[in-house]
Amino acid sequence: MVHHTIAPSSTSASSASSKISPMTLTLLRLVSTALIVGTLAACSSPPPASPSRTPAIPAPFPSLPPGAVVLPGDTGPLPAPMAQPKSRWVPVRWAELPGFTEDALHEAWNAWIKSCERPAPPFTALCSDVRQLSIATAEEQRAWLIARLQPYRVEATDGNPDGLLTAYYEPMMDGARQPGNGFNVPIYRTPAGLGARKPWYTRQQIESMPEAQAALAGRAIAWLRDPVESMVLHIQGSGRLRITEADGSVSLVRVAYAGTNDQPYQSIGRWLLDQGYTRDATWPGIRAWLAANPQRTNELMWTNPRYVFFREEPLNPLDAGFGPRGAQGVPLTPGRSIAVDRQSIPYGTPVWLASSGPQVQLNRMVMAQDTGSAILGAVRADFFTGWGPEAGDIAGRLKQNLRLWALWPK
Repeated sequence: MVHHTIAPSSTSASSASSKISPMTLTLLRLVSTALIVGTLAACSSPPPASPSRTPAIPAPFPSLPPGAVVLPGDTGPLPAPMAQPKSRWVPVRWAELPGFTEDALHEAWNAWIKSCERPAPPFTALCSDVRQLSIATAEEQRAWLIARLQPYRVEATDGNPDGLLTAYYEPMMDGARQPGNGFNVPIYRTPAGLGARKPWYTRQQIESMPEAQAALAGRAIAWLRDPVESMVLHIQGSGRLRITEADGSVSLVRVAYAGTNDQPYQSIGRWLLDQGYTRDATWPGIRAWLAANPQRTNELMWTNPRYVFFREEPLNPLDAGFGPRGAQGVPLTPGRSIAVDRQSIPYGTPVWLASSGPQVQLNRMVMAQDTGSAILGAVRADFFTGWGPEAGDIAGRLKQNLRLWALWPK
């Protein structure tokens, strides 16, 4: 799933798991109350070749939050920092992670089990334990994390640990299989011969040139009522449609990202701000401007030349409990999946996320499972909020500070 972020005007389903053996449960309970990391470390996988480790002496103990103490099992020497193409990772104590002892980890475990459908090599050896731990207590899960993973504070290459959190969601919209009765905005499949012309036609050309229209003839999946809804779908990269079929029945389907015209993405909200037409570039603000200027709808929409093509997917009850597949290739979990810059954090990495602002207060474990064209930088994340109006309201307004810690196998 590749999505974009519109510029704002101001700054679960049951998881697949197996039972834990009595021996495993006993070991986990011992870990949570005793310092036995040395014993468990002998079972850990060796450090992976990537990310690369920066030659350095073991890092000193970092300063901990006021009143924090070293957690049981987290007493050994810290490893060296690690390097990524766009970030550096600095090892820290688990006590540095805000809210680590309070998070509802079972929610994150659902997302991690999804990642284990297509695990990154450094985490493959851990997936058996991850599946077993899905029925463990939060204390047992935390003890296992401390025993098997090392937290690293993610920083820019200049040492700045502060970044930006935004959010995205899966919109739900009404559609029709045939145009008419107000449904006149098409959602297209990938056209034949798309790769033969790069870049393909711009949004304006697709909607106005006979050649582009001919290439898309018969390729409409469904038709929407509102060009703004269509733009929302194009920016988010996926959506759920309640489609009225030709026989009058209603189907619920997902339209997932299938490709683009290879034109650059431009934010319509940013254009309105730059032109001085509005001070509110949220979706409600954009709709208000269009309501006052309906004759300028095409002018606004055509400022974004990028056009997204979709594929239709069935949405059974199990699939409906998760989001679309992210760039890692696994379904996204509301509130526990993030999009990242993969040059800073590899897909499939568990990440501790801390963000405090007017919209949400977040201290939790999430999984790096997606990407987006606007999600660039060392400390940058897009938070998947789910689907529907409430998720869309949060996603449309969330823009606040961020700190990240990558949780990497020892």
